[in-house]
Amino acid sequence: MERAWLFSLVPLALGAVFLGIGVYGLRRADALRRTGLTAQGRIVRHDVSRGDEGARYYHPVAAWTTHDGRECEYASGFGRGSLVGAFGVGALVVVRYDADNPRRFAIQGWDATTVDRVFAIVGSLLTAGTLLVLLVRLLTL
Repeated sequence: MERAWLFSLVPLALGAVFLGIGVYGLRRADALRRTGLTAQGRIVRHDVSRGDEGARYYHPVAAWTTHDGRECEYASGFGRGSLVGAFGVGALVVVRYDADNPRRFAIQGWDATTVDRVFAIVGSLLTAGTLLVLLVRLLTL
C-alpha cells in the first residue's frame, strides 16, 4: 500500500470519530426529549471552568425535585462564555431529566445540540468526501 493511501485514512478516521460523537450526542438529546420527565427547577449557582486559552465558561447548577421526591442539584455539562439574564442565580427554569439517572438532564433554553450537529455535519463531510476520493482512486487504477 502506498503512503498516499495511508494518508487518506487520516481524514476518514477523523470523520468517523466526529460523526460518532455527533450522532451519539444527538441521539442522547433526542432520547431525553422523548422519554425524559420535566420538572420546575431553580438555578442555585454557576460553576466556572477555564478553557485552554484562559476563557471562562459558566455552567449553571440547577436544583429540582424529581417526580418520586428525590432532591437533585447538578451542573450543566454545557458551558457558555457569558450568562444570559434568564439563567442567573435564582431564575426558575424547566429541567428535563432521565428518571433512571437524573444526572442526565438538560436545562430548557440553555443546553443546545448545536455542537453535536456541527460534529455530525463535519464528520459526515469528511467521511463521505474521503470515501468518494478513495472510490474514484480505486476505479481509475
